[in-house]
Amino acid sequence: MPFASALGVEVEQASKDEVRGRLDWMTEHCTAGGVMHGGALMSLADSLGAICAYLNLPEGASTATIESKTNFFRGVREGHVDGVSRPLHVGRTSIVVQTELADAAGKPVAVVIQTQAVLA
Repeated sequence: MPFASALGVEVEQASKDEVRGRLDWMTEHCTAGGVMHGGALMSLADSLGAICAYLNLPEGASTATIESKTNFFRGVREGHVDGVSRPLHVGRTSIVVQTELADAAGKPVAVVIQTQAVLA
């Protein structure tokens, strides 16, 4: 995933039941005031969620995000963000994944629920 790599997303563990990754805070990932940009956080969640969906695909299928919903809880001004993606639904035509994001202290930053199409 070239975009995730360019952003600095690190995948730490990946299985069909759970994908874990991290994104470091950097000024390049921030808005005004040194707060990590919501788009950077959503990119982390989308990347981890896509990997989770991919690992749950049937042989020969691919996937694409068709819907994503993010709830933000707090800003990130230092450290890193950890993400954990887990499948909520694995069906024939779609996969729904929930990704929880937390700051370096373990405090919730955001929850993202995305729907991935299963493409034959």
